[in-house]
Amino acid sequence: MTHRSFFWFILPTLSAMLLFIALPIVSVAIQSLFIEHEQVLIVTESCTPFGCEETTTVDTEASAALSKEQPLGRFNGLGTYTNRSHLAFGEIGEIWNNSSNVGEFFGELLDLPFYWALAFTLTYTFVVTPFVLVLGLAIAVGVNNLPKIFKGPTIFVSLLPMIVTPLVGALTIFWMVDVDGVIGATLQNIFNDPSLSMKASTPLVWAMLIVYGIWSSLPFSFIVFYAGLQTVPKDTIEAAQIDGASKWQRMVHVVVPHLMPLVVFISLIQLMDNFRVFEPIISFQAEAHATSLSWIIFNDLIAAGNPLYGSAGATSVLTIIGVAILLMPVLIRTWRDFNRKAH
Repeated sequence: MTHRSFFWFILPTLSAMLLFIALPIVSVAIQSLFIEHEQVLIVTESCTPFGCEETTTVDTEASAALSKEQPLGRFNGLGTYTNRSHLAFGEIGEIWNNSSNVGEFFGELLDLPFYWALAFTLTYTFVVTPFVLVLGLAIAVGVNNLPKIFKGPTIFVSLLPMIVTPLVGALTIFWMVDVDGVIGATLQNIFNDPSLSMKASTPLVWAMLIVYGIWSSLPFSFIVFYAGLQTVPKDTIEAAQIDGASKWQRMVHVVVPHLMPLVVFISLIQLMDNFRVFEPIISFQAEAHATSLSWIIFNDLIAAGNPLYGSAGATSVLTIIGVAILLMPVLIRTWRDFNRKAH
């Protein structure tokens, strides 16, 4: 294919990526450099025989005119990124100077909203992703080895978390872990503690969200690995059997290397999805114990009467940077493998 033909072939895709991905990201980055206008206030004084009283009201016309003149808001530069609601550079310096040990430093650091959300986001990502990879492969191998008559029903059951609407699935589990639900009541009986509630404990809430994340993501991992297992060369498996390789050795040295591109693909998808965790927090009403970067964006955009677009934009940019950092090792490995095969 000539360069000219390739250009016209790839042009529609590049145009769509520019229109629906690049431009919105640039727009959000620009918005993050601005903050909301201060409201124009009018102070009026009303006097009666018993004295005078000042009343403060918002000048809606002046505020609207200011917003019309500067629709993005007041320029704030990188101030939004460094304020207390985000990277909090000033507060971190104070905490470092006043902390007597590392444990105390991190304890006070997690009191800052951004770092508390980042801690849960990273914990969720680094726990859910490997479990989804390992369990998805294990289920795929197990289903692949079943007799043909059982494969269909087993695949259907395995895909149920993907079939059920995420919100419905989350609410179902949410009701089950309630003190009156089957899981909540069972835990109270096991530990003989009527006051035990999974919704009232931060560690238990985190564990509940992580378990839900694994459960909801497993079908995707399973179905991709199951499809990949159908392409494993039978000749290679038979040769390994003749050489005396056990099932585990065949799995480690034949099947897993063959599925490595799928492992990379699933890792990329899961890292991006898990770092943007949002729905489980809303569904489980877990904001008091767990927040994420995506939840901060949502919370800024629904701020009562005055959405914080600049703050939401700054968190969005930081989230994109975080995803890029997480994906970098996987992308570097993929690039090296590509170059090795090319040479």
